[in-house]
Amino acid sequence: MLAATILRRSPTPTCPAVRTRASHDREGAWFVRSRAAGASDERSRLVACDAASVTHRNDPDVIRRLLTTPGRWAVVGLSTNTARAAYGVAEFVQGRGHEIVPVHPSAPTVHGAAGYATLGEVPGDVDVVDVFVNSDLAGAVVDDAIAIGARAVWLQLGVVDEDAAARAADAGLDVVMDTCPIIEARRLGLD
Repeated sequence: MLAATILRRSPTPTCPAVRTRASHDREGAWFVRSRAAGASDERSRLVACDAASVTHRNDPDVIRRLLTTPGRWAVVGLSTNTARAAYGVAEFVQGRGHEIVPVHPSAPTVHGAAGYATLGEVPGDVDVVDVFVNSDLAGAVVDDAIAIGARAVWLQLGVVDEDAAARAADAGLDVVMDTCPIIEARRLGLD
C-alpha cells in the first residue's frame, strides 16, 4: 500500500490518482512523492500523475469570504455518523456562525439542525452547498445547487469534478474544490 507525502502546500494542482497535492520537477513534469506505508523517506519514489490536467484553481479570497461571511450552508452527505468527516466539518462551520442544513436521504437532524432528503426540499436561500459525496456523484449535486440558486459550491477534500466546477462557475457560482474548510481556515489564519 502506498501513502502519499504532501510535498508543498501551495496553489498547486491535486493529483486525482492519489488525492494529494502535486509538485513538479525541474522539467515541469507533475509528480507526487509516494512511499510504502511506514517506510522511511529513503524508500520513497516519485510517481507521475496527471495533475497538470486539473484546471480549477481555488481563489483564497473566495475561500476567506465564504468562511468569514455568515451564511447558510447546505451540507450534502451530512448524517449523524460521528465518524464521518462531514459531521466534524459541519460542526466547525456551525461554530463559525454559519447556519447548517443537513442534506441526506434519511433527512436526519444533526447538530440541532433539521435535515432534508434533497437540496430541492431545502426551504429558503442557500449560500453554500458543501459537497460530501464521492466525485462520481458530485456533478449531480452541483447541478442541483445551480438549480436552487445557491451562491457557491464547496467540493470537499478528495471530491474533484472539473466539468461540474466549470458548470457552476459558468452559472455564476463561486467554486471551491478538493479542500476542507477546517484546513483552509487554519491556512488563512482564521481559526
